[in-house]
Amino acid sequence: MQNFLIQHGYIAIFILAMMESMCIPVPSEIIFGLGGALTAAAFVASTHSHAHPLSVVAVIVAGVGGELLGALISYHVGRYAGRALVDRYGKYILLSHKDLDSAERWFGRFGVWSVLIGRVVPVVRSVISLPAGVAEMSRGPFALFTVVGSTIWATVLVLVGRAAGTKWDHLTHTMKAIQYPVIAIIVLGLAYGFWHRWRAVRGSHQS
Repeated sequence: MQNFLIQHGYIAIFILAMMESMCIPVPSEIIFGLGGALTAAAFVASTHSHAHPLSVVAVIVAGVGGELLGALISYHVGRYAGRALVDRYGKYILLSHKDLDSAERWFGRFGVWSVLIGRVVPVVRSVISLPAGVAEMSRGPFALFTVVGSTIWATVLVLVGRAAGTKWDHLTHTMKAIQYPVIAIIVLGLAYGFWHRWRAVRGSHQS
């Protein structure tokens, strides 16, 4: 990913941000953090490439643009195919119409704030667009708060990456060391949630 970002700059940031916003597991922390590091001349020089330092503003704009496009794609998949997918594959992806009804009520009550807050929470930010579409949240507020939340997230990470500069590689190694126990906890939590959802959804589809 680092080579792709170094070689293709803004285009790579746009594409990777779009993928991450389409529920594809691409870490936005790396996209924007490294994008920020690439705005520091010292870091760019340390890569021994012929690239020029990127612009902080342009990195944020490219990233937020990609996030918005990916979010709108996920939103429309949820809006126009969500219930059909649950009818056909619900028991395999552990979703029922009861879940969709709950999502619809939730977004009806907290929609804009769910999107805004969801866009600055790791993991949640990658999938929040799909349930927003299923709940048929209004497109205008969805797009607006996606942009606002994504801008906040991208700006913070880009500035952190820029501040790290030549220490970016050291920072990523430290992050990897910290994330292993976190990943272990998440995996255990997901395993329990999977088992619980499997029982609930199986019962829902059998009734």
